[in-house]
Amino acid sequence: MDTSHHLLLLLMLLHYEAGFSHSCLKILPDSNSRIALEVGKNFTATCHLLEGSAHTSDNIEWTMRDIPIPKQFYHKINETAVSVTVNISSDMRGWLRCKAKESQPDCYIYGISLHPGYPPLKPTNLSCVAVQEGEDMSPNLNCSWDSGSRNPLFDTTYTVYAYITILNKTYTADCKQHHLDRYCVVNLERFPHHVRLKVWVEVKNVLGSERSEQLQNYSEYFVKTNPPLNIQVLTEDNFSTSLMVTWEPPIQEYVLTLSYAIRYRKASSDVWVEVPENLTKVYTFRLQSLEPYTQYVVQIRCIGESPSRYWSNWSAGVTGHTSEDKPASAPDLWRIIRSTSNNRNVTLVWKAPVKANGKILGYYLNICHDYVMIESHNITADNRLMYLMKLPPGKNASIELTAYNSVGASPKATLFIPRSGEDLPGVKNMSWSVRDEKLQVQWTAVTSLPVGLRLSEYLLEWVTVPQLQAGWQRVSSKVHNTTLNGDLKKFQRYNISVYPIYKYQQAGRPVTRPAYVQQGIPEKGPNVTQTKSKKNSAELTWNEIPLERQRGFITNYTIFYAIGSTKQWKSVTVNPNVQSYLLMDLASETDYVVNIMASTVAGSVKGIDYNFKTLKYGDGEVEVIVVVVCLSFLFLTVFIIMFCLRKREVIKKLLWPQVPDPSDSSIAHWSPDFPIKEEDLVLIEADSSRQNLRPDATTSNVAITLRSEKNVIRHAAAQINT
Repeated sequence: MDTSHHLLLLLMLLHYEAGFSHSCLKILPDSNSRIALEVGKNFTATCHLLEGSAHTSDNIEWTMRDIPIPKQFYHKINETAVSVTVNISSDMRGWLRCKAKESQPDCYIYGISLHPGYPPLKPTNLSCVAVQEGEDMSPNLNCSWDSGSRNPLFDTTYTVYAYITILNKTYTADCKQHHLDRYCVVNLERFPHHVRLKVWVEVKNVLGSERSEQLQNYSEYFVKTNPPLNIQVLTEDNFSTSLMVTWEPPIQEYVLTLSYAIRYRKASSDVWVEVPENLTKVYTFRLQSLEPYTQYVVQIRCIGESPSRYWSNWSAGVTGHTSEDKPASAPDLWRIIRSTSNNRNVTLVWKAPVKANGKILGYYLNICHDYVMIESHNITADNRLMYLMKLPPGKNASIELTAYNSVGASPKATLFIPRSGEDLPGVKNMSWSVRDEKLQVQWTAVTSLPVGLRLSEYLLEWVTVPQLQAGWQRVSSKVHNTTLNGDLKKFQRYNISVYPIYKYQQAGRPVTRPAYVQQGIPEKGPNVTQTKSKKNSAELTWNEIPLERQRGFITNYTIFYAIGSTKQWKSVTVNPNVQSYLLMDLASETDYVVNIMASTVAGSVKGIDYNFKTLKYGDGEVEVIVVVVCLSFLFLTVFIIMFCLRKREVIKKLLWPQVPDPSDSSIAHWSPDFPIKEEDLVLIEADSSRQNLRPDATTSNVAITLRSEKNVIRHAAAQINT
């Protein structure tokens, strides 16, 4: 057994005698509190069986957080002592125990509590600042540093030391903080001006301590004042590109001499411009090279003269407005032409100058036809920026437009409209697409220009349909695709046109395409306005959805129809340019219901139901029936007439039989033996009287009926000779 083991056993025995003899096992080192250990280091603990134990060191077992420690980490010292060596990790926080195996009494188990962690890191990047309070500097020195991102896992105390050389006095501040906190405030009782300071920070925990580098400098180095006071931005008349800025220092000069920095920006912009020079002992400055009639925001900050380190915060922004100047750019002039049969209706439209340099009061408009002045107008800015004129097809027009404000007039904008039929070359292959809810337009450049014709730029025009409200923008002649910068609305149809613009602002032939920024579902579906029903078909007619309600390009129409009582729908799809359709193979004399659905790429919408009924008879069927009946009646009539003509004698005899006149007959002399008595004569029927007999008649049939008291004698077919 070596000397170190004997020394360890001696220390354990002395430790036991100090008051821990009630346990059967002991661990060295021992502590009533957690034992602090550095992560990554090896730690050795020894378990000892007290005298009188029935066990040996072979029965000792080590556990860490109730997990057995492998035997290879054990070291047997003697028959009553066994040590264990482990490498400390951050997750080994808990109980390290030793026990005698198969031992029931509690005296045969013992443990110590381990607390792994890290020693503190050396603080770096120490900085301290004293801010202004009232008219003097605060005595509180606010210090911060970088303590590293590693969590020490122990309570850590930071102490800031501030040593004033001339007073030979040190001020301290203790800050017990979380590992991520890295600031502390030391109170100097009163801020020391114009003296040297030494500042450093020490950090401590149970595993050690570290000290930062010293921060040494004059007290002005640590000062941060308030921003300058009473800042004013003054407009200078007759100087449209400058502003005068004035301010007051935040602290008296005898306390601290300050330098100043100024920055400014347009009120409509977020981009600041900083004046390059630092201003010392001055309280006014003229900002120059500004834009006329523009609102600016100005801020100022200050810093103590060297060796000061800290700038004050920027002051609150103070606004100022430069004075007016005459417009520096021309109005943007354009025209919209609507041709009629014998004239051209021209609408002149324009935008105010980009560099108006003031409030535009109005516009001077001059119009020439065939280079002869015919109109001159002064149009106030309160009116709409447009003018209507008529231009005969055989005349050209030259237009000049000038804007003016209270200072002067702008450069002239010119526009030339040629005679009808004198169009200059236009672009080719114009198309559009949508990207990021903006319309992008592409086109092919103008080629093969006539000699002497120079391309100046391209103009892109967008016109709402059907409202005909126009917007436009211009791009360089080298640009062949661009994004329209207008406020184009969703679901609104626009006619997009590209014009090449030549010298003298002559516009070439446009190429126009309809477009949408975003398409939607139509507001309403088409309604059937008329049907022409037949026996087995029906022709449907519907109106086109108004353009302002289409909300997209109609891709097709779908016709749904069904027998009214069944609602078993059938459908037919037709092209978007179709407004009528003939439904075939319908049942005759049947009620039908129909509706039409309009579709765009965004969706579809149906119109209202429309009811109609097919006819019982088809075209010509009624006419055929009438003709057949009439012809049949005609044929029957002709047949009867012909038959009557052919059998006229028979018919005559049947209808009008000949009856002789009884007074002229010889019946009265027929039999003397049997004279006819007047009372026995009841009825004599004769076909006709003698005067009605035909001249060539020689005989007549006479029927005589006699009645007497006892009998009736009928004489028939008597032959009478005349």
